[in-house]
Amino acid sequence: MTQNNAQPLYDTFARIGLRFTRGNGAWLISDNGERYLDFTSGIAVNALGHNHPKLVKAIEEQAHKLWHVSNLFQSPEQEKVAERLCANSFADKVFFCNSGAEAIECAIKTARRYQYVSGHPERYEIITFEGAFHGRTLATLAAGGQEKYLEGFGPKAQGFVQVPFDDEKALRAAIGEKTAALLIEPIQGESGLRPVPKEFMQLLRKICNENGLLFIVDEVQTGMGRTGKLFAYQWSGIEPDIMALAKGLGGGFPIGACLATKEAAKGMTPGTHGSTFGGNLLAMAAANAVLDVMLADGFLDHVNAMANLFKQGLASIIDRFPDVVESIRGVGLLTGLKCVVKNTEVIAAMRDEKLLGVGAGNNVIRLLPPLTVTEDEIRDGLHRIEKAVQLVSNAHKQK
Repeated sequence: MTQNNAQPLYDTFARIGLRFTRGNGAWLISDNGERYLDFTSGIAVNALGHNHPKLVKAIEEQAHKLWHVSNLFQSPEQEKVAERLCANSFADKVFFCNSGAEAIECAIKTARRYQYVSGHPERYEIITFEGAFHGRTLATLAAGGQEKYLEGFGPKAQGFVQVPFDDEKALRAAIGEKTAALLIEPIQGESGLRPVPKEFMQLLRKICNENGLLFIVDEVQTGMGRTGKLFAYQWSGIEPDIMALAKGLGGGFPIGACLATKEAAKGMTPGTHGSTFGGNLLAMAAANAVLDVMLADGFLDHVNAMANLFKQGLASIIDRFPDVVESIRGVGLLTGLKCVVKNTEVIAAMRDEKLLGVGAGNNVIRLLPPLTVTEDEIRDGLHRIEKAVQLVSNAHKQK
């Protein structure tokens, strides 16, 4: 029973006072009928927008067959999605789970187990990079290393070493006899859409090869077309050993996946890992539908064209209002605006203009349209952003 009109939910989210009842494409409709242009996409999750007909049909058809049978039995549906992911990436093997944090947990276990079965049980440490965000479980919090998320949860899980971002000297000094792998986001999302330079990604691959380490990429937010390639690591011309996916993979349906080469996954034998719900049939139907759309000719070309149009428009806004916004961050439709004023102020002003964005670290606003966004919707969004920024600028001038 709740008292004093308290919400029955945990108070872990500072929720905005909006309630949405339905959506279509890039639009959300609130309970009072107001239409909002959704440039959050559920934090890069609704890659195909809301109510995509192919996605709805796939889940509906599967719902009339089977929802869940567990991993006790063969799953042709899992095999199909896994084969498609492998055919379009570096990977040979896939483990399905339910979230990004679970995918990272699997990646960590895969790397440690690889070293164990390769005769190096002492190698269990994962080197990560300052500013990272890898999830909210105890292990993924330790991997991210951010004190604000670790506070109050007891001893930090062992086996993670943070080094400064893009610092070769510090990285090489951190590698020791206990090191098993390196883990990095190709673009640090929560820390303000900070891309890892192509040359540094290539250096990480080289360092892993030199030291017998596995290279893990966290593509929970950057994967599935968000940057204009199916996976962000592909911009660097290298291949990792392990990759974590989630968010856009299900187009809104909860799903995570850990991809690995056959060699990297050699230690993951029966009984070493598992998931009750991972790879359930509804999730596989959703992922398969998402891949149908994303692998179609021209889809990624569209993402890149919309990203270029969007960034051109944002650059014009920056030129006009340098007192409010100062630079563009990110790649593809993983786009950010670095603010001069508080980013929360600009986000609120955009919301008043019926456009939704989401905050990130370093005073950045993430703008994450669905990958199916149209040219007209991009222009509409730019108009709303400009109007919001102008109102913020005027308000500051009057102070």
